[in-house]
Amino acid sequence: MNTDPITFEVVKNALVSCAAEMSITLQRTAFSTNIKERRDCSCAVFDAEGRLVAQSKDIPVHLGAMPMSVRECMRAVGDELVEGSMALVNDPFSGGSHLPDLTLVAPVFDNGEMVAVVANRAHHADVGGVSPGSMPGLSMSLEEEGVVIPPRIVVENGHLIKERVNDLLEGTRTPDERLGDLAAQMAANTVGQRRLREVAQAAGGWDRLAALFSDLMEYSAGLMMKAVAPLDGTRDSFTDFMDSDGAGRWRIPIEATVTFGGGGVSVDFEGTAGQVPGNINCPLASTLSAVYYVFTSLFGRDIPVNEGMWSVIGVRAPEGSLLNPRPPAAVSAGNVETTQRVVDVVLGALAGVIPDRIPAASQGTMNNLSVGGTDPTTGRSFSFYETIGGGAGAMKGRHGTSAVQVHMTNTLNTPIEAIETSYPLRVRRYAIRRNSGGPGRWRGGDGIVREIEILVDGCEVSIQSERRHTAPWGLAGGGPGETGRNVLMFGGRKIELQAKSSVTVLAGTVIRVETPGGGGWGAP
Repeated sequence: MNTDPITFEVVKNALVSCAAEMSITLQRTAFSTNIKERRDCSCAVFDAEGRLVAQSKDIPVHLGAMPMSVRECMRAVGDELVEGSMALVNDPFSGGSHLPDLTLVAPVFDNGEMVAVVANRAHHADVGGVSPGSMPGLSMSLEEEGVVIPPRIVVENGHLIKERVNDLLEGTRTPDERLGDLAAQMAANTVGQRRLREVAQAAGGWDRLAALFSDLMEYSAGLMMKAVAPLDGTRDSFTDFMDSDGAGRWRIPIEATVTFGGGGVSVDFEGTAGQVPGNINCPLASTLSAVYYVFTSLFGRDIPVNEGMWSVIGVRAPEGSLLNPRPPAAVSAGNVETTQRVVDVVLGALAGVIPDRIPAASQGTMNNLSVGGTDPTTGRSFSFYETIGGGAGAMKGRHGTSAVQVHMTNTLNTPIEAIETSYPLRVRRYAIRRNSGGPGRWRGGDGIVREIEILVDGCEVSIQSERRHTAPWGLAGGGPGETGRNVLMFGGRKIELQAKSSVTVLAGTVIRVETPGGGGWGAP
């Protein structure tokens, strides 16, 4: 590294602050409840080759996947990515995750040369498809899940070209909200470009900043290699299961073998099931996100997160498998549910190598809930989407946290006031699901009970969830957490719904989601 330590530290933190300010801009200018309240968005800074340099501390499942989207946009639109332009993509087979996640990529130019890139990814509450929220309980092809956007230029000279997003606006049930959220994404990138130019000026110019980009990635790679070096020569495997794909397949295995050596670590998913008809197929970019998240959490506490850190981690997911499907596989739940199980499996394998540092399984699901219909007060369509927290797994010396988002999601809850103000919905109950955490010397965290009443007829409710049949496991003699439940209540009747469900309901129906608890650690 050729940079003096003080300059290096100042620039490193300035780049992280640049991404963080982008994220704050996006959250504060967004139209949808999902982005402005739940903060379901992420921002990052890249070098001129599309390599991640710095990121905001937002959604793990977004951030590890974004570099693939950025590079695919740079490759696909080529010379069209000019000053004042921005490219949009959501195609899971072009670096995306699932269709509601729209990634907007903006180049930064200096004297006619691209010198850096800024980008953000935001979960839009509806992008079309067979059900409101674009997160159907059952889908068997990508087109059923919404509008597919391959990399394309949608902003020129700083202005959104509406004709370039007509397919999105015609496919979504909430076009005005989509335009508002896209405008917020544009604003976030504009802030990022401005701040990055200021960093370059303070650092002594773009040539100097480009050298710092390389130094930063080299620094992170060296620290990560040093962190995993004591484990050289160790290896272990673990298998866990997805409950179902929503289309008739049950108990679907994911297997990982983790091997330390050669100055790094490799994760091989040989033995994982092939891609399935339902929507739990996980795009490769999302699989990478989950693996990177595990190693960043365990070994990277004091390491700047960038592509240098990840270069030490090799990942192999066989093509055509659940974790690297071929198009046009359905993937909407893969990004949100299967990635959670990837985390569980990799942690399970690592428990055989560093048992005292690994927590028991957390709830292992995001409990995705979507509700859509027509709001009688406005006569317009609405689409509500949220994920619901649960129990975190315990670890040696620490009980699991209750009622929290875990692992691949880092969103907030949707405030009750925001739900009841924005939608024809009423929150009937929001409570900790007592004693749902697994027993152990250190107990697993408890899940959540969330009850939402539908106030208008004809609403469609979709649920994508997991850990309804296969419990979150405990470690070192600790017991498993309770499995979750999805219950529909109407007219005094209770109907238990499957993990992946879509139903059309009448006014007065209550949807009750009981989320899983985390596993316990150590014999009780």
